[in-house]
Amino acid sequence: MKEQKTNRTKWIHLRLTDGEFELIQNRFKKSTCPRLSDFARKNLLHEPVVLKYRNESLDDLMAQLIMLKNQLNPIGNNFNQAVKKLHTLNQIPEFKQWILTFELEKKILFNSINEIKKQMQIFFEKWLQS
Repeated sequence: MKEQKTNRTKWIHLRLTDGEFELIQNRFKKSTCPRLSDFARKNLLHEPVVLKYRNESLDDLMAQLIMLKNQLNPIGNNFNQAVKKLHTLNQIPEFKQWILTFELEKKILFNSINEIKKQMQIFFEKWLQS
């Protein structure tokens, strides 16, 4: 059964000081109401207002993890570029042996970076759910 839509045709005009308006805006931003008018209506009619709750320590952790993630990507890119440059130096036999050894170390490094990224993604998803 469809919910009956009600049109709101009555207006209430309200004057506030800057401080009062700032207080209402701050409370509105912490709520889940999509519009200030919904927030005001619920408060005036004594209906419950659902507030958002964020764990600030988790938010700080997320900021650090995002910064770490942004630093990991260029490390991998620089590493790849260095290896590609070394591959062009095939004429020196010592480089060939070093490159083969380096490829193994590269795989280990990239596996570690991918594992870190996976763990970070798990943290990100938990953070988004909170």
